[in-house]
Amino acid sequence: MKGSPIPLSVLDLIPVASGSTPAEAVRNSIDLAQQAERLGYHRYWFAEHHLNPGVAATAPAVMIGLVAGVTTRIRVGSGGVQMGHRTPLSVVEEFGLLDAVFPGRLDLGLGRTLGTPRRRPDDSSTKPAGPRPRRPKPPARVVGGVLIPSPPSLGKMRHSSLVSLGRELLQQPDAITPGYTDQIGDIIALLRGEYRGEAGLPARVHPGQGAAVQLWILGSSGGESADVAGQNALRFAANYHVSPATILEAVEGYRAAFVPGPELSRPYVCVSVDAVVAETDECARELAEGYGLWVLGIRSGEGAEPYPSPGEARAHRWTEEERALVVDRVETQVVGSPAAVVEQIGRIVDVTGADEVVVTTMTHGHADRVRSYALLAEHWDRWS
Repeated sequence: MKGSPIPLSVLDLIPVASGSTPAEAVRNSIDLAQQAERLGYHRYWFAEHHLNPGVAATAPAVMIGLVAGVTTRIRVGSGGVQMGHRTPLSVVEEFGLLDAVFPGRLDLGLGRTLGTPRRRPDDSSTKPAGPRPRRPKPPARVVGGVLIPSPPSLGKMRHSSLVSLGRELLQQPDAITPGYTDQIGDIIALLRGEYRGEAGLPARVHPGQGAAVQLWILGSSGGESADVAGQNALRFAANYHVSPATILEAVEGYRAAFVPGPELSRPYVCVSVDAVVAETDECARELAEGYGLWVLGIRSGEGAEPYPSPGEARAHRWTEEERALVVDRVETQVVGSPAAVVEQIGRIVDVTGADEVVVTTMTHGHADRVRSYALLAEHWDRWS
């Protein structure tokens, strides 16, 4: 398992713990970023989520500015900007402005947005030809000691009223979201100063044009995200912590689509892992008690509630349907002592061929989250 040093990075959802406030969550994240820099973490990324009381990560660019201003070395970025309700120009100008102040430290991670983009009712080109045939779910399997679970049914989340409300509030009425591949192409062209409008007029984007931001594509499967990352020679962040069932499909799809280009001569994969580390396995399991209940809020389509304490989580009476919604996430969360967690993440690196690992850690107490990252960094150094 031991080989070349594998960088460790942080993905922060800015969790709001039960009994606390978003302001406290933001302050905690700023503190954690400073601690992560001291501990030697390579990057610090912020997710983007909306209408979730338990998540304060609503504006990655704002958090990037706050954290970049109190750190000096660690790269800071988005993991990632949701392009379903953004325009390429707004993203390039936003990150170009940050790069002007913090040059050479920014990662621009670009993701898709849950839910079908709003379209005009008469746009027949976007209407599906018919119902898609249902494919049988592949069974769970273990590859090289890594669980690849059977995919869950996410109909409640994908078709929830919360997703519809998000589109209603985040998009202008009758707005048409371009295809994701087209959006990525426009962002690349704007950054390189190669964009031309419909009349051939060049777009002079300042700040933004020529910004030294590192582009990343976030993906959970081997579909469009993996293809656009590979075809444009961009770095690819594969979401094992979000969709563990499709992690191998995602990295294999990216590598199959990869064409060397100006950004990269070979594929570069970062794999996300959800982990909780404590001095003992028993203590780590106690700290991770709230994770399943927190995921349930997301998967049920109701939104993430404030992160529960272990006691609050134990008080919940689970139904079989609820357990089925979260079992893939709970069983692939890496929880335990430093040695156990490092060994398991090492297996994930071996199976996926990851060049880097980005870790997201959720605990009710801030000190426990900081301690988890500290223990992981200390023992990861010994492994790598």
